[in-house]
Amino acid sequence: MKKYTYLLFDVDNTLLDFDRSEHDAMADALREHGFPADDDIIAKYALINDAHWEMLEKGEMDRATLVWHRFKVLGEVCGLSPMDPVAFAKSYVKHLTHKSFLMDGALEVCRELAKHYTMVAITNGNAGVQHGRFDPSPLFPLFKDAFISEDIGYNKPAQEYFDHVAAALPDLRTEQALVIGDSLSSDISGGVRWGCDTCWLCPDEQNRGAAQARGLDPTYTISHLRELLDILL
Repeated sequence: MKKYTYLLFDVDNTLLDFDRSEHDAMADALREHGFPADDDIIAKYALINDAHWEMLEKGEMDRATLVWHRFKVLGEVCGLSPMDPVAFAKSYVKHLTHKSFLMDGALEVCRELAKHYTMVAITNGNAGVQHGRFDPSPLFPLFKDAFISEDIGYNKPAQEYFDHVAAALPDLRTEQALVIGDSLSSDISGGVRWGCDTCWLCPDEQNRGAAQARGLDPTYTISHLRELLDILL
């Protein structure tokens, strides 16, 4: 097996359950603004948010616009009136900052891997939100560092993002690094372009064809984090 020294973990929906955090934060924000905390509204927001992040990753939208524009679209789609998207965005971020839930097996797996590898977190997102969710978690002491796109000024999969990580970790060699994440568009695409091995976390085996459809060939594809122990130990 190839010997790695660094494991670069995505955070959201890889180590921390972002779907649950998003749902709970949206429910709190909707109630705070006098709207029903309806699962259908929250599900529509998740789709709108994903589309906005994909535009950001492609350079089609800037972060400042994304923060409020997704709620403008939500208000229009769901007929939420009156909806002040800027005020709602602030409320959502406030609630999201305090929503930290571990993915199944994340702590167990990271504790074992930390005995053998240097681990860092690589994540897109709001710096305050990501620090607020990751730093208080029991995972934080196991990681050498956390690289957040808002702090860096570039988002995964941009080469500049990974160049920043490499510059901050001078002993890191791409041939000895493994990027682990659930996103083909940011984690796997970015890792492949950077020249390191990649591990795609894809719980739904019916979606496995999505990598090939994007022209990507992850080094490993797993359904659950615990499979990393079989690969790496």
